[in-house]
Amino acid sequence: MKFFLVVILALTIIACNDEVTIKPNSQLRLEYPTPEYESIDNTLPYSFKKNKEATISSKRYGGVNLKYSKMKATIYITYQKVNNGQNIDSLLYDAQKLTYDHTVKAESILEQPRVDSINNVYGMFYMINGNAATHSQFYVTDSVNHFVTGSLYFDIKPNYDSLYPAIVYLRNDVRTLMETIEWE
Repeated sequence: MKFFLVVILALTIIACNDEVTIKPNSQLRLEYPTPEYESIDNTLPYSFKKNKEATISSKRYGGVNLKYSKMKATIYITYQKVNNGQNIDSLLYDAQKLTYDHTVKAESILEQPRVDSINNVYGMFYMINGNAATHSQFYVTDSVNHFVTGSLYFDIKPNYDSLYPAIVYLRNDVRTLMETIEWE
């Protein structure tokens, strides 16, 4: 019996002397196609360029949805008429409130103003970092007739770290959309 225990102990010691191999850390590699933008051709009171990967569906009153089915994301765009500048304050307040309602879950909200005096387009682009429901929002207006807002949402529970590559890709699309808006 002692001999058997000595043999088991010796085999255990010999077997445990293997060299430890350290495996390198790996990260998920997500690749998205290089965006190709096209002008939309519709009867909206404004026009813009959208990524060819997005499918467009019209809503009532001049709004549209841009659906990215591969990423399970949608950019919701709404349009409201400005009554000769009479309701611009309430429209701006609502757009800013919608963004800052996400401060409960957001780590930070970065603002980038948009001023295009040649095409009469003024607005703000918001990058919302953290586990908020939306990660990008914007509004643009001419202050007299048109007011457009947009929000990026994913069809899944927000997890900023996991969604980050898709967020960066789609933020560029939202920024391009916002920067190419022209009034009809």
